[in-house]
Amino acid sequence: MNQAIGQKIKEIFEKVEQHAVPANKSFRVSAYWHIGRLMAGEEKKSQLKEAVVHKLVEELAEVLASVNQGKHLKKRLWMMRTFYLAYPEWEKVEVELSWAHYQLLAKLESTEVRYFYTHESALNHWSARELRRQIKSRYYERHALPMVGRKPVDTTQAESVGDAILKDNYLLEFTGLKTESAFKERDLETALIDDLQSFLMELGKGFSFVARQKRIRTATGKQFYIDLVFYHFIRKCFVLIDLKVAELSHRDIGQMDMYVRLYEEKWRGEEDHPTIGIILCPEKDETIIRYSMLKDSKQVFAATYQTDPDDEASLSKQFNLSLFHNQLLQDFPD
Repeated sequence: MNQAIGQKIKEIFEKVEQHAVPANKSFRVSAYWHIGRLMAGEEKKSQLKEAVVHKLVEELAEVLASVNQGKHLKKRLWMMRTFYLAYPEWEKVEVELSWAHYQLLAKLESTEVRYFYTHESALNHWSARELRRQIKSRYYERHALPMVGRKPVDTTQAESVGDAILKDNYLLEFTGLKTESAFKERDLETALIDDLQSFLMELGKGFSFVARQKRIRTATGKQFYIDLVFYHFIRKCFVLIDLKVAELSHRDIGQMDMYVRLYEEKWRGEEDHPTIGIILCPEKDETIIRYSMLKDSKQVFAATYQTDPDDEASLSKQFNLSLFHNQLLQDFPD
């Protein structure tokens, strides 16, 4: 029995070596999916138990000993089986992703979470390294969960642009700054610019860098400096970011409102959507948001950030709130 399956798998290995040039990594993904399918099919047909499945993998590795597949063949065969069980429908596999991607994705227990990361990886062209970072930093919890229960955003309307591109929370662990250290706003700004690629990844699709410390000079000669300026080429708008290292205050909100109005007057083009201002701070008081212009503003927003991935207290507080809120939506629908 194992000899027959082993021969089929050996033929698949040989075929993939004929096609698996660097430009055709999808051939390798396809081959490994089919190997997993054969193994899972034999398990189902023979009604094998978990312990017997491990033995099957060991026997297959012995049968395939002549195949030049490097070290750890048993471990790789087991991963191919896991890959197939995670993606039993080939249509769910994004062929532009590599085997390195699927070794990470197949280990995710939740089907919903797994398909979310699969889609995001393909859509945003994440490398396997970036995918690992996003999983570790709980990108799903930070991005997808807070959207559950919200009304769909009409992205064709200019006033909805801010809602469409903004996240509630950003993880900036790549800056190397620790929560307990008393870093300054300039330290944060420098760290973000030093690893601009990672920051653009965290901001999301569509952002392009424009300027740092953008100077605005008023008619009366006063000068102001905006920390970071981006342009969102999908939503066609400028995005201003003001960095804060203290809790959000009403002064921060007024300052960003002024920046947005000045920028609109000087640099917004005829075809651009209204300029968006984001105040990025470690904490925000919901009372200040409720009783300030942020409550109804379509152009000025506040979002939080963490620089320390080990700051579980801060991260968990936000995620648990999202989980609690979404659970109530499911338990008590309209």
